[in-house]
Amino acid sequence: MGFLSRVVAGAARATTKSQGDAAEDAALAHLRAAGLALLARNYRTPGRGGGEIDLVMREPGGTLVFVEVRRRGSTAHGGAAASIGAAKRRRIVFAARHYLLRLPSPPPCRFDAVLVEPTGITWLRAAFDAE
Repeated sequence: MGFLSRVVAGAARATTKSQGDAAEDAALAHLRAAGLALLARNYRTPGRGGGEIDLVMREPGGTLVFVEVRRRGSTAHGGAAASIGAAKRRRIVFAARHYLLRLPSPPPCRFDAVLVEPTGITWLRAAFDAE
């Protein structure tokens, strides 16, 4: 049984946290296999009401990629992609801006999503823009 199969098969008996961690592990492995390097995992802004970025990655060409990982056990109701609503996107953009403030010169950036569903892993490049 492959890694993704174990993620999906174990979903019914695992906690929400462990399911999310397993989905992030699968997404990270997928992105690393595509040549991206991990810079940060679960980057959070300080204080309440901020945002979180599941994975901050860098492409070989230097583009900084802020990745939202979503796991759904079913594709009903739009699946994992439909769960990234406007409020969630705003929090991710807020956290990305906070992350970029630490850098002397911000590189090119984009927002991707990695969807972990029973049908497999889907990587959506440029899933949304910083509005």
